[in-house]
Amino acid sequence: MTSIVQRNGISSATSSSTYAPIRFNSEDRRTFVGGSDARIIMGNDEADLVRLWREKRGEVEPEDLADNLIVQLGVVTEDLNRRWYERNTGQAVKDVQKRIQHPVNKWMAASLDGLVDPGGAVFEAKFMLPWAFSEEAAAEKHMAQLQHNMWVANARSAALSIITGGGKWVEVTLHADPLYQHLLLTAEKKFWRCVMSGEEPRPFGVEPPRPRLEAVRIVDKEHEGAKTELKKLVPEDAREAIGHGLRAKRSKSGAVSFELVEAADAPLQ
Repeated sequence: MTSIVQRNGISSATSSSTYAPIRFNSEDRRTFVGGSDARIIMGNDEADLVRLWREKRGEVEPEDLADNLIVQLGVVTEDLNRRWYERNTGQAVKDVQKRIQHPVNKWMAASLDGLVDPGGAVFEAKFMLPWAFSEEAAAEKHMAQLQHNMWVANARSAALSIITGGGKWVEVTLHADPLYQHLLLTAEKKFWRCVMSGEEPRPFGVEPPRPRLEAVRIVDKEHEGAKTELKKLVPEDAREAIGHGLRAKRSKSGAVSFELVEAADAPLQ
């Protein structure tokens, strides 16, 4: 006989064979698969996967991250990260900390750091240590979370905004990857079935495609000074200027951003 335990309004079974279905609750992460869960589900750490499964079933309490310094640095710098992104891109971030549910797969949800306006790209703020930091490694580390959030939000792209402990700000733009999202959805469905059935999950052995970076924007102490000088070269009445392999664009708010120009795209001199 299986006993059912009621915790905070959620029923959970004490045996591994029966699970009392629970209703979606945006305030309780045990009732859905979120973006941060996606990274564990797509990973290879079986211990982390089983712990997440037990958390979703209400058998263990969620891990307390109050004493995790890196996590807390990410929390306290999130507002600064968002304001720095807006200042350097000229774009606004709306729907901050909004939690949304997938319209079809009700067990999927996303807690958004925000949505970029205009465009609707998923905004994700991260704090990372500077040692051995690379844009490719950062994108790969957070790819599952970003692809999950883009799927739930029906967004075509994501802006990964990173502040490092070395005083550098990096923006990485990534687009929705249908192949990656198919593999991700398959793994998440299998995981959620395990939550429902009580079958202990195993790593799914998914080998996702390597991330393809669409655009990278970097600002650190040295680059900031150079960028200020470059901005002075852009006429105040110009919306766009191109030269020496760079394209400068002025937003409606007056902010100037820069991007590299491929040789084929550069105008003939």
